[in-house]
Amino acid sequence: MASETEAVSTPPGAGSEPQKTEAPKREPLTESRVKPAAFGGLEPKVVNPASSGGNMNLLLDVPMKIEVRLGTTKMIIKNLLQLGHGSVIELDKVAGDPMDILISDKLIARGEIVVVNEMFGVRITDIISPVERIETLK
Repeated sequence: MASETEAVSTPPGAGSEPQKTEAPKREPLTESRVKPAAFGGLEPKVVNPASSGGNMNLLLDVPMKIEVRLGTTKMIIKNLLQLGHGSVIELDKVAGDPMDILISDKLIARGEIVVVNEMFGVRITDIISPVERIETLK
């Protein structure tokens, strides 16, 4: 038996009446608490091209992914699994075609493979014009 000082709790739905809980009271918004938003002016800024080099310096240390694409092809998984040492993969470019140079998956130039001190490199032969770059985005 429960003594007079102990409280007995019953689970909800066990025949007890639902307890009413009151939401905390909030203060009404008053004019002293609400402040108007302050925005800066919308005047056009004149940018001096000679002085904008300072902003470009912020980007000079940003790493970019550069990719030289020799060519591409599509294969079904069955043929891919059959590849082994000495296998030949046919690409969509012919010998002598320039390689595509991409930065962040965007074509920016074309070039040719060169060997310097037994290392491969790419000599840029053509830089894509801004008009051509815009056309590739469409």
